[in-house]
Amino acid sequence: MTLHGEEPPAGLLLAAGAGRRLGRPKATLEVEGERLVDRGVRTLRSGGCAPVLVVTGAACVEVIGAVVVPNADWREGMGSSLRAGLAALPPACPAAVVALVDQPRVTPAAVARLVEAYDRGARIAVATYGGRPRNPVLITAPYFAEVAGAARGDVGARPFLRANPHLITEVECADVASSEDIDTRADLESYGA
Repeated sequence: MTLHGEEPPAGLLLAAGAGRRLGRPKATLEVEGERLVDRGVRTLRSGGCAPVLVVTGAACVEVIGAVVVPNADWREGMGSSLRAGLAALPPACPAAVVALVDQPRVTPAAVARLVEAYDRGARIAVATYGGRPRNPVLITAPYFAEVAGAARGDVGARPFLRANPHLITEVECADVASSEDIDTRADLESYGA
């Protein structure tokens, strides 16, 4: 439970893409001996999220310790995965930390900072790196429908966030995490995979 007595935020890991530039779905990639999907679930859970949901699409993956949410519309882009994940959250879920499977340097400490911001009253908490907003993002339940309604194509929550800067609490995470993502074989090689 969080400091204000509600259930903790859920974790929502978006892992549906095909990884076209890599030649295979990112969820199935291994970095440092661990699949990215398992690493993302562990990060969310260790950061204080429960339950953890994983939105899948291009690859059917089993994930221990998470609820798998298949997204039949994954080809439409990240927006469809965000909508599917938000729709699958338990009805009493007070908030969700949304993370991307291709950012293995996001740490439990970064997720915990978003949860702490929520405990202090943040409505939307966005991880920043050197002042630049990136992922993960914590969204509270009153905004789930608006975020889902604005999520189109491959942009996820960005349109909602840009339209509502007054709701955002920025949470600096550069000292404990990195928003670097894996999009290409060169990116993957830089992780020693």
